[in-house]
Amino acid sequence: MATVTLKGNEIHTLGNLPENGAQAPDFTLTKNDLSSASLSDYKGQKVVLNIFPSIDTGTCAQSVRQFNTEAAELNNTRILCISKDLPFAQARFCGAEGISNVETLSDFKDGNFGKAYNVEFTDGPLQSLHSRAVVVLNESGTVVYSEQVTETVDEPNYKAALVALMDA
Repeated sequence: MATVTLKGNEIHTLGNLPENGAQAPDFTLTKNDLSSASLSDYKGQKVVLNIFPSIDTGTCAQSVRQFNTEAAELNNTRILCISKDLPFAQARFCGAEGISNVETLSDFKDGNFGKAYNVEFTDGPLQSLHSRAVVVLNESGTVVYSEQVTETVDEPNYKAALVALMDA
């Protein structure tokens, strides 16, 4: 179990993120068109997993906007923005914001992504949603960087994630 905070109050996740050097756990998530996406679909590309509780909160929305801006400059890289939001809400947000450089994926069907990456909240007001985290994978699907954001309302360290991505 990992401990983070929400506005200074302790809440917990299932555990720790996958460690650097580990093979990233496979997943199957739902795209905006309700088709499925698996980690294997991105083999041979660098991948940033931008994980958060809900696209309809300020910090989560900002992380999607920021990674969308950064992604425009990246080659052979996919930015996957992952939450338990319904695919329709994710599509609505991206459409309204003009976001086209990232892919939103939903874990609403079975929550297996949240469990595999240990980001599911186990208590508190966000229980069963995902904690804010970033995991960067190289072309082989190996974890090269991970950040569990310790205060849920804070943004991730974009610069550290992008530096790890460039070194991957």
